[in-house]
Amino acid sequence: MTTTDPILQVLEACDERRNARRQFMRYAGGAAAVAAGATLLSACDDGDGRMLTPTPTPTPTPTATTALSDADVLNFALNLEYLEAQFYSFAATGAGLPNSSLGGTGTQGAVTGGRQVTFTDPLVARYAREIAADEIAHVNFLRTALGAAAVAQPAIDIGVTPTSAFSAAARAAGLIGAGAAFDVYANDENFLLGAYIFEDVGVTAYKGAVGFLTNKTFVEAAAGIHAAEAYHAGLVRTVLYRKGVSAVALIDATEAISTARDSLDGGSDLDQGVRATGTGAAIQSNLVPTDANGIAYSRTPGQVLNIVYLNRTAQTAGGFFPAGVNGTIRSSAAN
Repeated sequence: MTTTDPILQVLEACDERRNARRQFMRYAGGAAAVAAGATLLSACDDGDGRMLTPTPTPTPTPTATTALSDADVLNFALNLEYLEAQFYSFAATGAGLPNSSLGGTGTQGAVTGGRQVTFTDPLVARYAREIAADEIAHVNFLRTALGAAAVAQPAIDIGVTPTSAFSAAARAAGLIGAGAAFDVYANDENFLLGAYIFEDVGVTAYKGAVGFLTNKTFVEAAAGIHAAEAYHAGLVRTVLYRKGVSAVALIDATEAISTARDSLDGGSDLDQGVRATGTGAAIQSNLVPTDANGIAYSRTPGQVLNIVYLNRTAQTAGGFFPAGVNGTIRSSAAN
């Protein structure tokens, strides 16, 4: 019901005096309707034969809002791409991005940690190299699209010490105990779990970010990157599921990480591990985390930052970004 409807009803029922007041208060659904209706009713006969003078209602001062620009949204995505590109580049090749791909507005930060994985499964090694190339290409594409407005790489923590972000994430998921370290570069399985931490978040981040974009070219580009991230996430989830058939602990680990991410980004259940569902002939894998309509979930920028900052409260730094991200969108959500 709009605010216009109850006002018209009040005007038509003005001769009913006090009964009209009661009727209006039943119909009014918002503060604007109540204020307007009260003014109209005050001009009606109040039951004693007198007409009351309308009391002017002050016009409320509109609350100022700051709209996000396309550059704000793309720079937010660029921060995440820096993180993914550095992780995969180190894991696949032992080296990070060149300094020529890191400059821009804001404070440029260094990468803490990162080293090459000694893969035992040649297919996982190939997957890592392909994803690394894609993520580096995403960084370069976004930097080119943003031009002089591109933010610099912020400080990034992809280390393996007991106090590193990966260890804190693994500890939050219950994979390791207090004071222990989680080395994502130690073997194929740990690398895949590290990739799993990032990839599902990247898919939901781009799904949520597309709605903020107005330029058709940028919408198309963001949709293309979202699709690439979804391919990566599906690949990582598939390999973890396959390996987990004989190593159930891997599947349990994906469930624990998903639960931890859900605990960080708020009360909604936006995450799922790869554990199979159903029984007998109806059993199926869970390689694609979707809602009841088969649609991938979205996260707001604040929810994404909750996860990468490893904190469920409103923060501007932490976790994988120890000094925060660069750009306008910097704060995580208060959950």
